[in-house]
Amino acid sequence: MVKYITKRVLTGILTLYILVTITFFLVRLMPGNPFAGENITQSTMDALKKAYNLDAPLLVQYQTYLLNLLHGDMGISFKKPGVTVNNLIAGALPATMSVGIIAFVFSFVFGTIVGIWQASVKNNAIKGILLSVVTFGISMPNFIVALLLLMLFGIVLGLLPVVGLMRPASYILPVLSLSFYPIATTAKLVNSTYTEAMNQDFVTLARAKGLKPPIIAFRHILRNAMIPVITYMGPTIAFLLTGSFVVENIFTIPGLGMEFVKSISNRDYTVILGLTVFMGAVVIAANLMVDIICCIVDPRIKLSD
Repeated sequence: MVKYITKRVLTGILTLYILVTITFFLVRLMPGNPFAGENITQSTMDALKKAYNLDAPLLVQYQTYLLNLLHGDMGISFKKPGVTVNNLIAGALPATMSVGIIAFVFSFVFGTIVGIWQASVKNNAIKGILLSVVTFGISMPNFIVALLLLMLFGIVLGLLPVVGLMRPASYILPVLSLSFYPIATTAKLVNSTYTEAMNQDFVTLARAKGLKPPIIAFRHILRNAMIPVITYMGPTIAFLLTGSFVVENIFTIPGLGMEFVKSISNRDYTVILGLTVFMGAVVIAANLMVDIICCIVDPRIKLSD
């Protein structure tokens, strides 16, 4: 277990290093600069570039950024003087995490329920309706869902707030927008694995022993059916993080997604890099945790050294 975790951590660090390197040089290839279009003189712009070390050779800037990053310093925002990227992330993280965690739990629980229902129901009409809903959910981008929910429940019916996170009801539309696709994907996975598990020999043996259906369902079928679903949890976290970019802008949520979009529009190099590093680290850590959880749920899974 220790060797496996160490190997995965080292792989994650290497992946993060590659991500930082690629992002650093791609950001510098963007047209314009952080101070363009601000109606300032050339001498002032030169002074700003010198103050932020943008006049140094590109490799020197890269080395300086890596050294600062190793000390936990992600730099200072070019567009928000005096505001560090660390503080900016700390300020925007609660909004993104609150919506993301609720969406994640809702997706996992509701998707599992729908998948089990789809696998267990005998009525062909209900099965067809569930299949259509799941297919629709997989095919619809979350920003389309967000716009439809905003127009229907926020503008036409006026039932729910559509701006910010001022009260509990404000979470409903963003959470539903982010959850729509993960719910459908989770339901599809559970339906497939649950149906397959129901036809296994160990389930037939459990029924022959006279075990009650709820015990068979939860102790035998569901435990084996949930392994692929747990594996999908890592990519789900990545989807919710990246999906929040558009959703947060649609619902005017002051989170990481909105800050990321603003930083790209403003050519705020340090913020783009800082958010990329942070989100990459979260995704890598989530995938590592998912692998460990899979091994705990099913001891038959062998950890490779």
